Amino acid sequence: MRYSYEFKRKCVEMYYRGEYPDTPDGIRSRSFHDKIREWVRIEESCGPEALRNKCQYKEWTPEERYALVARVLAGESCRSVAVSAGIASGQLYQWVHKYKIYGYNGLIPKQKGRKSRNPDMKKVGTRKPPKPDESEYEELIRLRAENEYMKAEIEVIKKEIALREEKEAARLKAKKQRSSRNSVPKDSN
Repeated sequence: MRYSYEFKRKCVEMYYRGEYPDTPDGIRSRSFHDKIREWVRIEESCGPEALRNKCQYKEWTPEERYALVARVLAGESCRSVAVSAGIASGQLYQWVHKYKIYGYNGLIPKQKGRKSRNPDMKKVGTRKPPKPDESEYEELIRLRAENEYMKAEIEVIKKEIALREEKEAARLKAKKQRSSRNSVPKDSN
């Protein structure tokens, strides 16, 4: 649940007085009280402005990421640096981990998703292709007819090959039967 800055400040002030506000619906009291104690620690370490909601969908440049990682490597806690920057501590921990493994290159965002099978193909988007003129249209019709003719020709060839293979299999079977009849020994009595 996302809380407003004013609500957070009110909760922190009530905490200092030894009170807790009413727990919102759908949240356990213990979780809510833990969240308030977290806000108190954030305010004590970074000041009241740290409770403001930061833009969570900010695109971080590698230089900005490196500045935060450098603070962690210099000895500041990962959590305090993350709170002051307005990001999740888990995200900062990942950046530190990638920096330790890959160096500065680990902080450069990678392209997401599966690689294209054909990287030379460009994405067209919603653009409609231009309509062909008369000569292109006639050529298109001719090529389609030629394509259909070639498909039919290939089917005929496949059927001829299948028939030949079938005849050859039948011939071999008959030859095998003849040879097995001839090889049966006859009684000499």
